[in-house]
Amino acid sequence: MNAKIAALSAGILTATTFAASAVEQDAEAGEQLFNRCKTCHMISDGDNVIVRGGRNGPNLYGVVGRTAGSVDGFRYRPSLVAAGEAGLVWDAETLVPYVTDPGAFLKEYLEDDGARSGMSFKLANGAEDVVAYLAQFGAEEGDGES
Repeated sequence: MNAKIAALSAGILTATTFAASAVEQDAEAGEQLFNRCKTCHMISDGDNVIVRGGRNGPNLYGVVGRTAGSVDGFRYRPSLVAAGEAGLVWDAETLVPYVTDPGAFLKEYLEDDGARSGMSFKLANGAEDVVAYLAQFGAEEGDGES
């Protein structure tokens, strides 16, 4: 029980620290780093292609605030769908560790050593900046339906 409380406290402290430093994140640098991501991902609001990219990964328009594994018509790995069903919503605190090491993130989140991500790429540096860049593109109403 004490270990869970300590872990929760550490998580809250980490989230608070990230939120405080979010002002320092650089969306412009994230745009440059996103060039690595567009091999598999595009950003499109449905009417306009904002960033032309691949279709191996889901469209990242509105990813910040969206439930994991929820883009209609995209075939996700079962682990990512399970994470979404378990309540995983993408935000800075979840996207940064996910893009840094997708497999490890899902294994920890789901507490399942067999969990796998469909994303094999790991963004070793600049994940915060990429998330700041992606946060610019989303549903105006904040409904997460993208």
